[in-house]
Amino acid sequence: MIYLDYQATTPLAPEAREAMLRWLGGPDSDSFGNPHSPHRMGRMAAAAIEVAREKIAALFPSGGRVIFTSGATEATNLAIRGSDGDGPIAISAIEHAAVLDTAQALGRAHVLGVDSEGLCDPAQGLPAETRLACVIQVNNEIGTIQPTAEWRAKTKEAGALYLCDAVQAYGKLAIADADMIAVSAHKLHGPKGVGALWLRDGIELAEKQTGGGQESGLRSGTLSPALVAGFGAAAALAQESMEMDAAHVETLWARARELFEGWTLNGSEDARWHGNLNIRRNGLDVARLMSDCRDVMFSVGSACASGSGRPSHVLKAIGLTDRQAKSSIRLGFGRYTTLDEIERAARAINAAAKEQGI
Repeated sequence: MIYLDYQATTPLAPEAREAMLRWLGGPDSDSFGNPHSPHRMGRMAAAAIEVAREKIAALFPSGGRVIFTSGATEATNLAIRGSDGDGPIAISAIEHAAVLDTAQALGRAHVLGVDSEGLCDPAQGLPAETRLACVIQVNNEIGTIQPTAEWRAKTKEAGALYLCDAVQAYGKLAIADADMIAVSAHKLHGPKGVGALWLRDGIELAEKQTGGGQESGLRSGTLSPALVAGFGAAAALAQESMEMDAAHVETLWARARELFEGWTLNGSEDARWHGNLNIRRNGLDVARLMSDCRDVMFSVGSACASGSGRPSHVLKAIGLTDRQAKSSIRLGFGRYTTLDEIERAARAINAAAKEQGI
C-alpha cells in the first residue's frame, strides 16, 4: 500500500516507538508507575514526562508552558472554553471543526472570511469586544499558511487573545507567535492519543475538567508516560530533521505537480505547506476513484468529517461549488514518502480518472 494521507496522521517514527517501549512496562518492569505517585517508580515516570515536556516545548516560542492533553481537539476546547469573557470569538472560515464547532456551540462565533486561495486577510475588522481570535497556521485540508504574525498583532491591539491551531505546522515550520497554541503528536510521527496546549506566560484559563488537576490544575487525569515519551522523541527528531524534511517535501511536491498536470489546485500554490496537495477534476466521482485505487491511501477531504456526505466547509469557503468540492482529493506526504510511491500513486489515480472519462 502507498500512504498519502499525512494530514490525517503520520507513521510513527522508530525513535518515538523506541522511547515508548520502556514505559509500557509489564509486571516485571520498574517502568509502569503512575507519574503522579510519590514513590520511586512514580517519580521515575514523572521525570520521563518532564524530560519529554522540555523537548516538546523547544519547538514552541519562548515564554510559555506546555499542558498535555489527549490531542488538539481537547487543547482547543480547553483554550476556548477556559478563556474569560463573554465577547465574540472570531474564527477563520477554514478552521478545523474542533475550533469551529466549539465556538458555534458557545453561541459567540464570528466567522472571518477567506479569499479564493484560502488566505484570511488580517485587514478585515474584528467585532467589538472580541475576546478571542482563532486563525489556524496551516490548514489541514488545503495547506494554506496564514499570516499569523499580522493576526497576532491585530488581536493584541484589540485586547483579545490569539489561539492558533498549529497541528499541521508543528515540527515542520517555525511556530506562530500566539497566546495559546494547540498541537497533536500523531501529526509529526508521534503516537495518537496525546497532544498539548501551549500557554503564554501570564495567560490563565478556567478549569473545565474537574478531578485531580494533574496538569497545572487545568487538566485532570493520569498522564501516560509512554505516550508523552513518544511525543517528546518525535518532537526532538522533528527539530533535528526539520530542514531535511522540508527539502524532501519540496522534491516530492515538485514531482507531484508534474505528475498531476491538468488537475486544478485548491488553495494557494505558494502560501502553503507543500506536503499538502489538494486537487480536483470537474465531474470526478471520488468514491469510485477511491475504490479503483484501493491500494493508495488518500483523502477526499478532512478525515475528521469523512462519511458525513457534506462538501468540505473549507473548499466551500474558498468559493468552490458543491460539485467541485466533491470532485476534489487530498494527497499528503512527508518524511517517509518516496518518489517512487508518488509516481506509482499518480499512475494509478490518473489511470482511474481516465477510466471515468475525466
